[in-house]
Order: sequence, then C-alpha cells, then structure tokens
Amino acid sequence: MEGIKDRVAIIGMGCTKFGELWDKGVGDLIVDAAVEAFEDAGISPKDIQAAWLGTRLQEMGLSLSVPLRLQYIPVTRIDNRCCSGTDAFRNACYAVAAGIYDVVLVVGVEKLKDRGLSGAATGGAERHPVQDLGMSGGPPSMFAFRANRYFEHYGIPPQEGKEILAKIAVKNHHNGAVNPKAHFQREVSLEQVVNAPIISWPLGLFDCCPVTDGAAAAIVCRADMAKSFRDDPIFVKALAISAGPGDNYGRADFDLVHFEESVRAGQAAYKEAGISHPFKQVSLAIVHDCFTITELITYEDLGFCPRGQAKDYVNSNAFTLDGELPVNTDGGLKAFGHPIGASGLRMLYEVYKQLQGKAINQLKAPELGLTHNLGGALGGWVVSVAIIGR
Repeated sequence: MEGIKDRVAIIGMGCTKFGELWDKGVGDLIVDAAVEAFEDAGISPKDIQAAWLGTRLQEMGLSLSVPLRLQYIPVTRIDNRCCSGTDAFRNACYAVAAGIYDVVLVVGVEKLKDRGLSGAATGGAERHPVQDLGMSGGPPSMFAFRANRYFEHYGIPPQEGKEILAKIAVKNHHNGAVNPKAHFQREVSLEQVVNAPIISWPLGLFDCCPVTDGAAAAIVCRADMAKSFRDDPIFVKALAISAGPGDNYGRADFDLVHFEESVRAGQAAYKEAGISHPFKQVSLAIVHDCFTITELITYEDLGFCPRGQAKDYVNSNAFTLDGELPVNTDGGLKAFGHPIGASGLRMLYEVYKQLQGKAINQLKAPELGLTHNLGGALGGWVVSVAIIGR
C-alpha cells in the first residue's frame, strides 16, 4: 500500500485571529483565512479545482462557494468532531495524491460564541453508562474524570498532580502571550493557575480552553508542482485517523489513563513518515490541549515519553520552547481557544510557519512538525495526526 509521504505539498496557508469575533460572520472568517492563503500561495480563487470545508456546528448548507465566489467547482463538507479541520485536509490531500486534482483549497471554520453557550455540546444518549460517570458535567467533567484516574493510577498526590497540570497551562499561556492571533495573549503564574476557581476537580479555570471563533485555510498541490509556486513549500509526510468503537468503557481491564485512538493514530503516522523515535525526530508538536490533562496524556500516547513519566518530562521543561521537543509553540488551544472545525488547520498553520522560519516563537531550524486532534464521539474517540516537513 502506498502512503501519502512527499506526494502532496502545502503552498499557502491563512489563519484569522481567534477570539470573541462578534463583528464577523462565518463568511467573513472564511474570506479572511482564504485570502491570506491565496496571497501566500500567489494564486487566486480561479486557480482552485476543488475545495473542502471542515466544520462541526455551522449550518448544514454552509458552502465555501458563496463567500469565496468559487465558480461551480466541487465543495465537500467534513464533520468529524474535533478532527474536522484535519480530516478535511486529509481528504483534500488524498484527492490530490490520487491525481484527481492539481490544486485544491481547505478551510476550517467555527463561530461558537454566537451559540450563546458557555461550553461545547456533549452528544447523544449512546454512551456507555460507565462513561456517563465522567460525562454528566460535559467535557470538563469527562476530562477531570481522566485526570483523577491518572493521578490514582500512577500514585501522584492530587495536589502535586494539579501543579503538574498547572505547569502545562503556564507554558501554553507563555507561548500564546506574544501571538497576535491568539484569543488569550497573557502570561499566567503557577500560583494563579493552582488557585483559580475549580471547574471540575482538579481542573480549574486555567486548565480549560475557551469557547472561541476562528478560521484557517490551506492550499495544497501536487508535490512535483510545488516549487513552481514558491521556493519553500512544505511537504506532507503522514496523515492518520483512528476512530474507536467506545467499547473500552465496558472492559474491566481498561486503565482510563490513555486514549487508544491517539496511540493507534500516532503509530500509523510514524510508520508512514518513517519515524522510529518521535521524541528525537519530531522538531515540534501542536497537540490537542482542550484541557491540560489531555496534553499530559498525549505526551505518553504519542510516545514522547514513557508511560507514567510525563510529570518528570514536564518538570524538566522538555516541552517548553527551549526544551528537547517544544509542544504548542503558538499557545495551543489553551491560548487560541477551540473553534472546532478550525483548530486542526490552525495547528498546521503554526507548523507550516515554523518550518518556513516565519513563526512568532520561531524555533531553530525545525525539520518535522506534528499536529494532533482528539474528539469524542458516541462513547468512543476519534484522533487525527498529521506530520509535515521541509
């Protein structure tokens, strides 16, 4: 079976500011992100042969054709929970790799603030009753359930565990503080995070990402065409998605301290990209930190550190901007928020800029970057992992 490695390239990307964008509609966000991508690639909408839209909660009839005035080309809408943006990108890349199209557009967008709710929707009644123990309060309760189980499983005193999570929040707020496109552009102290109001123990206010509006876009083409558009295209190395059936929750031996879907998606992506030691070979990672515990568990699920040792890596600053493997260099969901359909492409935008040497918190000569999204679905989970490189 052939993989996607080096068959497709990104030649342009765009990203709006993320935040409470009351003065903009969904169409405005699509235009802002896409126009930046068009200008970055040096092309116009008439050069696009097909388009994909990643969105979770916008109206079903939403199309890119109207705001961008795309002229009668195919537009496909993708909804795959929190992986919607990355999955739209994946579908677009596979269409190009298959030789169906030469140049395509991908956009991810969401306007969550206009819904008037303080958090994300949690889904239907298909969940297993055991999982409902951690779902009854919505996502904060669900991930707090995981955090408490993690502390118990690895013998971490709750207060020590809370401080470990707080260090992740401090790191991500620090990275986002200088990013003009982030929702939150402020530093927070360890004391502030630890003493913040509790949302669902041990998760406090600064352990949870905000509800946000935003959009991001990418223009993808055949790899052999890429340098006719620009001197520094970025090449797709691997794309993987893993969706689980949710039956782990009915098993007595399920440990509740990992996401099997993240493990499987990471393994598939590493195999396709030719990565055997991710902590050493991946230059940076932008992972799904909807809650600080999610980022902590993801370190282990993606093989950045051994099981049960994530706290040691956090304490050694391994994942800071100056660490061995910087994680969430732009501030992550913690600083940017999580407009569901846009987040995956926003993550790719950061890696794309880093690989070109044009990022805000620019690293020294990165070669490979990884993005990771995790979303819940009907008691199971869906995870996407993308790896791109120079």
